[in-house]
Amino acid sequence: MIKLTKLFTNSFIDVEEHQALKHDLAIAHQQLHSKVGLGADYTGWIDLPLTSNYRNLTQIQEKAHEIREHADVLIVVGIGGSYLGSKAVISALTPTFFRKPGSPQIVYAGNHLDGEYLEEMFESYKYHSVYVNVISKSGTTIEPAIAFRLIRSWMDERYGKNASKRIIATTDATHGALRELAEDEGYDTFIVPSDVGGRYSVLTPVGLLPIAVAGIDIIKLLNGAKEAKQQFDLADVNQNAAYQYAAFRTLSYRKGKTIELLATYHPKLSGISEWWKQLYGESEGKDGKGLFPAAVQYTTDLHSLGQYVQEGRKLMIETVLNVKSQHSYLSVPKDEYDLDGLNYLSGKTLHEINQKAMQATTLAHEDGGVPTAMIEIDRLDARHIGALIYFFQKACAVSGYLLGVNPFDQPGVESYKRNMFALLGKPGFELEQEEIEEQLNQYRMVNAIT
Repeated sequence: MIKLTKLFTNSFIDVEEHQALKHDLAIAHQQLHSKVGLGADYTGWIDLPLTSNYRNLTQIQEKAHEIREHADVLIVVGIGGSYLGSKAVISALTPTFFRKPGSPQIVYAGNHLDGEYLEEMFESYKYHSVYVNVISKSGTTIEPAIAFRLIRSWMDERYGKNASKRIIATTDATHGALRELAEDEGYDTFIVPSDVGGRYSVLTPVGLLPIAVAGIDIIKLLNGAKEAKQQFDLADVNQNAAYQYAAFRTLSYRKGKTIELLATYHPKLSGISEWWKQLYGESEGKDGKGLFPAAVQYTTDLHSLGQYVQEGRKLMIETVLNVKSQHSYLSVPKDEYDLDGLNYLSGKTLHEINQKAMQATTLAHEDGGVPTAMIEIDRLDARHIGALIYFFQKACAVSGYLLGVNPFDQPGVESYKRNMFALLGKPGFELEQEEIEEQLNQYRMVNAIT
């Protein structure tokens, strides 16, 4: 279901270099599947498509049915992997401009600290029937914790004692502030698996409940991932497209590239791009290593960033994510006067034209010194998106091992949190507060002098 084409990398990476990487790939494969590599405690996602508890899936479907029956709006509270995965799948597989009958609007909160957003949300939905799905393993991550405190107060004002029936917590099985609150308040709960990190969690209840509420078949999504697992469990890089993608990224990085662009030509894939950025950014960006993941939406960004990609500094590689077929057959009509000069396109579908634009751009960028690989899926449906999720996760884990980092932790994320806690006066951070205030004062003095 997933095809990787490297036709546009041969001038940059030769066959011998690929062959030389085989040994490292074999080691990475063994480390991952034997669960002896870095971060092995968080590799539960590998077998998830095969081991998903169908009783649990039935409970998710039943809760989703309840929400679809009674809610106009589902607010998903979470940050990072707690919302990016479900948002990616939902944006790819649901209509852009209207909701299907019986499908609540799904909105997101707790992924930033902007108060105006929440105020507008409260005002917009004060007369709507609202359910809330709060997602956090600990319940203390500051962005979703603040948002949920405010949302919980708003729900209590609206629904009183019945508010707890409209709140679902997806959290740790036994520990954490959110688990304790859920048990005290009587929220329905789903479990975040202890061996699956946030950015690998889209195929767990973290992502599956909102996805099911959106009306997407989660069984087909998991079946697609199951097929992908079988396809990408092979140790031989010549038969494994996920490992070929990891090899393309690794060899490009070793040859001096520092940025990877994920290019899509379909607006519905913008959410996939955002999820992909977190997956690769948090997994590889550590120890001073890693390709910087960035996303572009073509052909739109050809009119903004295209010039730099074509003729700017040769820092990047490009991965094109392509959907080969579409449901739309919208074609260019013939015009009697042809003042815009487009009659040569009359009768061609926009999908045909978009595919030609993709081919032309890929050729141009390769000629401009940007090595380009292409990942193709046949169509946008739950099965193929499930496979694509597993493809990217498997390639990311192996790519991290090839890089020599733990692809399942994110120690750098804690740095800004420590500074923020100190500046906000969190108990226990008094010494850090003094140090940071002094550092800020020094910056202010330097700026005043200059």
